[in-house]
Amino acid sequence: MARAPRIHIPGAWYHVTARGNERRAIFRGEGDYARMVLTLEQTIARFGLRLHGYVLMENHYHLILEAPEGNLSRAMQWLNVSYSVWFNRRHRRIGHLFQGRFKAIIADPQEWGLALSRYVHLNPLRTRKHILGKTGRQEVSTGKRKGATAAEVSKRLLFLNGYGWSSYRAFAGYEPEPQWLETKAIASLIEGDPRRWRSKYRALVEEGAQEGAVSPWPAVEAQAVLGGYSLLEEVRTQIKEGRREIVGKRSLNRRSTFEDAVAVVEGHCRRRWEEFKERRGDPGREMVFWLARRHAGMTLGQLGERSGATDYAAVAMALRRFELKMKNDANLRTEMQELEGTMFNVKM
Repeated sequence: MARAPRIHIPGAWYHVTARGNERRAIFRGEGDYARMVLTLEQTIARFGLRLHGYVLMENHYHLILEAPEGNLSRAMQWLNVSYSVWFNRRHRRIGHLFQGRFKAIIADPQEWGLALSRYVHLNPLRTRKHILGKTGRQEVSTGKRKGATAAEVSKRLLFLNGYGWSSYRAFAGYEPEPQWLETKAIASLIEGDPRRWRSKYRALVEEGAQEGAVSPWPAVEAQAVLGGYSLLEEVRTQIKEGRREIVGKRSLNRRSTFEDAVAVVEGHCRRRWEEFKERRGDPGREMVFWLARRHAGMTLGQLGERSGATDYAAVAMALRRFELKMKNDANLRTEMQELEGTMFNVKM
């Protein structure tokens, strides 16, 4: 199956998902959920994104994003790598956390914004526990199972209204909305008195809690577009003119880049590259050198140019010094193995 292109359409929204490797948990407890929320907030501020809704589930997440600067891939790379490094350190594990690269569907907000928002916020109920998993929904639609009783719907709503790891409570007015969450766009799509949009939005979501909101995915065109003819044609034009990232099989097996190394180390050290790239002897700088040299095939001169060093010999000395540290420090070797594993999650 062809992979969806990374296209930038000004004003379009993206429904972004990422799933745990082998469908395993990416959140093992409240501390993990809280960390992802913090990392998401940092990503929005760092890359100038607009977040129109989100939900974190045990083994995956959904985001509704807008990327005015056309930097969605870079932003998602930073988000997933930063969280992966933190998660692996916290749980003493190595290797992939996410299953390949993230997936993104381009959506027309006017036509599909409200349906996407409702679908995302109902995700906590689309499980076997609430008989709204795929099988449960099919059985109800074919008459094999009766619809939910009033008591069952009430129980679902109680669970949904108390679910703390999505933006629904902020949209519904059950808690203050954070500054980094955008609700005005969804509010503008709800007809009637704008002062009552929250109560109408709650009613829309609660209606979906009875038998589950209809999935918008059957309406997706070309595996990448949720919108009308004009949006589809714009995407096709960009693909034809080559205005997109290379996303075929070749790109998935591409060699890692210097930017990949920087992103991994930034997430690991919780500092920006600009803060330490010219600091001689800084461990973060040496980590970037080692990863970029080993996995991006960069020359000593190229590394010097990217770090402000005037002499490639200084880079060679830093690398020798770092490799000696690794030889004598088992913890550092393990740390670098973890970072190497995380780099394979950096697939834009």
